[in-house]
Amino acid sequence: MSTPVDAALGTSPRTSPSTSLGRLAMNQATIPRWSTAEAIEGCTRAGYGAIGLWRDRLEPDGAARAGKLARAAGLAISSLCRGGWFCAPDAAGRRERAADNRRAVDEATELGAAMLVLVCGPAATKDLEAGRREVSDAIAELAEYARPAGVPLAVEPMHPMYCGDRSVVVTLPEALRIARSVVEGGVGVVLDSYHLWWDPDLTASMASAAGNVLGVQLADWLAPPPHPLEGRGMLGDGTIELRRFLELADTTGYTGPVEVEIFNREVWQADPTETLAVVARRYAEHVA
Repeated sequence: MSTPVDAALGTSPRTSPSTSLGRLAMNQATIPRWSTAEAIEGCTRAGYGAIGLWRDRLEPDGAARAGKLARAAGLAISSLCRGGWFCAPDAAGRRERAADNRRAVDEATELGAAMLVLVCGPAATKDLEAGRREVSDAIAELAEYARPAGVPLAVEPMHPMYCGDRSVVVTLPEALRIARSVVEGGVGVVLDSYHLWWDPDLTASMASAAGNVLGVQLADWLAPPPHPLEGRGMLGDGTIELRRFLELADTTGYTGPVEVEIFNREVWQADPTETLAVVARRYAEHVA
């Protein structure tokens, strides 16, 4: 079966390993066929400067081993995903989730990750406002634990279609409000093109985010999405003005890595080495 990666490669030369990819980073979710060790090696070989890792892929070697491998390769860890999923129907569930989030902070510390991404989770009941208050309170509590370790927490606002099953935080202003409510600091936001591109107030919201942006992630929006979760597009295949999105993010003062995070089964089925090459070329064409 021909995949979006196959089509993007076509008959043109493969992108050769390079150290000139600038800010481009690969999120591990885009290349899940590889183990963490393989992903670190592959990104280094392809010339990427950073990688975003996922907690569920750290085993069997663990966070400390992955961090050691990345440092030895000269590869920065731009993020660890994910903490969050704060809301629970009872006190025991909330304590369990709080404990897991503290473990996530510990893993981010061992890795030397630049941030811990928080996918905040749905409300435990139909009361969205109560859910949002619960999320805000839980983030403030987690920040107290993360601050001494020097691990920034990045609240990720998600597309509104995920409000019922993945996150009650669905706009950038709401994410900023939560981040700024932690007056002692240590909490910011991550900007994902797939989640934010649709917002008619995005320019103003981005401008207001100055000083609070911890990370940027890119994927394109396929119209219509082939799948509600696994339907993100390769850069350039969809409707998002990706270059403009990064320009807006840059107006906030953010100058760090730009991760490409694509949930798409056809992309996942491709050879990860080819995916790294396609992403690098598409980033040059449509973003940088």
